[in-house]
Amino acid sequence: MPDNSSLGGMLRAASPARTAADAKPDAAALVARDRILNSGQPTHRRHRTVTIGWASGLALATASALIAAVLIVPQTTARAGAPLSSAALAPSVAEIVDEAQADLSMSSGPAAPQRFVRTASWNFSVDAGTGELRVFTQLSTISWEPDGSGHVVLMNSPERDPADAEWYSHAEMPFSGDVEEFPMLPGEFVTPVMDPPAESLAGMQEALVALEMPDDPSAFEVVTAVTTLLGQWTLTNAQHAALLRIIEDAGGAEAVPATHDRLGRAVDGLRVMSPDGAVSDVVLVSADTGRIVGVERTVVKADSLLPAGAILGSQLWDVEGLVE
Repeated sequence: MPDNSSLGGMLRAASPARTAADAKPDAAALVARDRILNSGQPTHRRHRTVTIGWASGLALATASALIAAVLIVPQTTARAGAPLSSAALAPSVAEIVDEAQADLSMSSGPAAPQRFVRTASWNFSVDAGTGELRVFTQLSTISWEPDGSGHVVLMNSPERDPADAEWYSHAEMPFSGDVEEFPMLPGEFVTPVMDPPAESLAGMQEALVALEMPDDPSAFEVVTAVTTLLGQWTLTNAQHAALLRIIEDAGGAEAVPATHDRLGRAVDGLRVMSPDGAVSDVVLVSADTGRIVGVERTVVKADSLLPAGAILGSQLWDVEGLVE
């Protein structure tokens, strides 16, 4: 993970108009930090503190802090369909993975791993002190070099009242407005996977272990590491095939019926539960290409801040041609 000085620079770039240089980061900045610069930290239990961020790059905040990356969408308002549900008849995990493997062998993809990732995300910011809730979308792009230099570009939509379900059900990535950019000097972007991972199953396992996937991992722990990796690298089809096989081999995943993601793409889902049962992640697998195109995290156990069913974050990849 970048050092504190480069991280601070990114947070200031995320929202300079609202956040003074010496102020605490706001919700959009926290989302940007956790989505783009992941640390691969293991998930913490959510009790008096509240986890912010994604499956990796986690930060903790007390009840008086500003919480980011919380998305609560009424079940009838999700763009391109309702939130993922297992109520309908679903194929098995093995069938989803086998079909994805076949699609991956026939679809086009990067010829080699790329140090470039564009992420579309839907977010809900919560001020735990006042209880004020706001929704916004974000488009983030990171490109980096073997020496740890690089560039980050962020674009957030205006924040809106979450009660405006009509707006949120049709919310799209921001295509205009202020674009915030910041450079990373050599050595400022640091990840345990600086070199392209090998395309073999063993090579991908090695990359996930470097990102703190434990020995004999649960499917949730595999997905945690996969999410970090896909936030840093755009991988080849062969690498996606290996990642899906590793998720399957971990055991414990369950299939989610075919649905559509928030960009309208047909997807199958693999749901994995956190060890404490507090949250679940759904890995979105393209029904067309077989690639992993997103992950959505949902609250399973309600707490004093978040109800069961609240979506903690939805991020999508392979968005070229769908967002500008």
